[in-house]
Amino acid sequence: ASKSAPAPYTPAATTIMFKPRLLASYNARAVAVTARTIINASNQTSFWASTDVERQPKPKQRRLPRCLPSRFSSIISRNRSFRYGHHRHVGLPVSRPRELPSGAVHNGVLASSTRCPKQNSYSSSSVDGVAKDNEDPINSGVDISPRLSVAIVGAGPSGFYTAKYLTSSVLKRMRSAVNDEKKSPSFRWSGIDIDMIERLPTPYGLVRYGVAPDHPEAKNVENDFASLFQKEVVAGDCISKKSPNEAPPSSISYFGNVDVGKDVSLSKLQSLYHIVIFAYGCQGSDRKLGIPGEDSLEGVLSAREFVAWYNGHPEFGHIGPIVRRCLWPSSLGIPKGSGDNGGGASVGVSPARVVVVGQGNVALDVARILAKGKSGLIDTDTPNPVLEVLQGGVSHVSVVGRRGHVQGAFTIKELRELTKLEKEGHSATFSVSQEELDMGMTESSIAELKGASGRPKVRIDKLLRESSASDDNVEGSNKHVEIRFLMNPICMEPNDSNRKQVGSVVCERAKLEGEPFHQKSVGTNKTETMPADLVLVSIGYKGMPLEGMNELEVFDDDRGIVLNVNGKVAGDNNMFVTGWIKRAPTGIIGTNIMDAKNTVNSVMTFIDADGTGMPNAPKGRVGLTESLQLHGGVEAITWHQFQKIEAAEKDSCRLRTNAQPREKFLSVDEMLNAAS
Repeated sequence: ASKSAPAPYTPAATTIMFKPRLLASYNARAVAVTARTIINASNQTSFWASTDVERQPKPKQRRLPRCLPSRFSSIISRNRSFRYGHHRHVGLPVSRPRELPSGAVHNGVLASSTRCPKQNSYSSSSVDGVAKDNEDPINSGVDISPRLSVAIVGAGPSGFYTAKYLTSSVLKRMRSAVNDEKKSPSFRWSGIDIDMIERLPTPYGLVRYGVAPDHPEAKNVENDFASLFQKEVVAGDCISKKSPNEAPPSSISYFGNVDVGKDVSLSKLQSLYHIVIFAYGCQGSDRKLGIPGEDSLEGVLSAREFVAWYNGHPEFGHIGPIVRRCLWPSSLGIPKGSGDNGGGASVGVSPARVVVVGQGNVALDVARILAKGKSGLIDTDTPNPVLEVLQGGVSHVSVVGRRGHVQGAFTIKELRELTKLEKEGHSATFSVSQEELDMGMTESSIAELKGASGRPKVRIDKLLRESSASDDNVEGSNKHVEIRFLMNPICMEPNDSNRKQVGSVVCERAKLEGEPFHQKSVGTNKTETMPADLVLVSIGYKGMPLEGMNELEVFDDDRGIVLNVNGKVAGDNNMFVTGWIKRAPTGIIGTNIMDAKNTVNSVMTFIDADGTGMPNAPKGRVGLTESLQLHGGVEAITWHQFQKIEAAEKDSCRLRTNAQPREKFLSVDEMLNAAS
């Protein structure tokens, strides 16, 4: 109930008294029905509810009005707090029913809602053209309690996990407030509406554009994410027995092709939603080695750029020509025989030598993709233009790290895949230096292998030593992958025939010094020059602030993250953060689960403390749609439109083999055409 001064009291108006606790519960739907009865009877625009918690004389009970719909009589009968009489009053305005705008998922379908101009009713239609009956929003039992409106910026794994666990947390609290009214604290929210805003037309983030194409099992999580757009209504059905025409307790909507900061300002987003959660990951800024030649020579790329290119990211098509020139100089040219569609006969191996700097899982993924080549990726979702460049793979790949194998950031799964390349028929051998393994086994490294935390490293040490003992057949292979430890790049030198092109990487032999888990790489003044036609730097990257964040002083440029405490953005605001932009780019896809739960806990604490500071319901997705239309008519992609993009990519006419999952569109324009 509002605490503002009431309008002048009209003696002829009927009044109602409720217990304050029930006003915050789902019994408020009966309030809406009774309000409609009063409005129709007295032509008033508001009704009154008593919130006096002091003991009052029990008024004479009256029978329920005959005009009250019969299906709600049992609701009011069960709640004996409904009394008719004249008491001290405060104003409680009749709120408009919640509107499901275009893009919202209601009862498993994408709905669009329009208000009839001459009637006090709404008409809803689904995307398949089946129209629903017009219904009176008050008579339908729509809850007048506020709904939590949430915007999630970024539709990658962290964004989806946050949407999932925030929805379940809100629905759980709503159930508790209804089922155990006496023991559970009151919960002011009657539902939750989540809008996921993504810069690209397609969702899933690094699952689509970062996971290696030969790891399809890791991409299966897309099915779990997509299920959120079909199961949200079902998940809330058990809260109470509502009529099918009512708005669901939760809804989720997708706004693709919307760049926050450009298409809609950050301040505008804050005013439209109760909660704004950043989940846009780390993009656009790679960590540098800081050595000569890194920025001046062509053929030096970040692993992030290379991975985005071979995964078909629409913003990295320009990487293809660079890789082509490095792997296939003009004097050689790309061998023929593959055809335009990426299929066809076996093709040759590039004579190029590639140096990958860094020893994380991404570095090993890059080495494996280069070694497999076209024949090993033909049944994956690697785009055809990428296969045309990779052809049969490259002759030599060196994965270089400045510390030892005990300190390497890769896991045994990715390492084992490199050791099995030849057995799996990819004609690529693997080797590691026994001498470098021994050099890395300092007393501190041995201490790091002890205990439960060292068990994964013990397994890696065993696998590497087994591989080093079987290097006899390396010389006769067409393709070879090696891992080099304790090699610190100090400069990059140009090619002898083309001074603008990288030709080699000069590394300094290093040794380890320091305490366990704090060892540092120290130079020995001994150098080794590694030939390199292409250099891929994989030493990490960091996030970038959205436009408008610097003014709020909430971004840490050094670490590349949004300043936060357990996901709550620093300062007095309604902003939260999750995923890589919260903790930096570390961990795997599953790491985002616990991270999302941590942020959701902070959000629940925030809304329990009434931290939204918005007494009036913000416009949410309706306001966002209006804002985008005013901002040059931004073409936001709905979830249904994304499904059309996905269906077009999976069309059998586009696929090169029956096993290929999809042939991705490589430009935003192609995606928008497919969506329309």
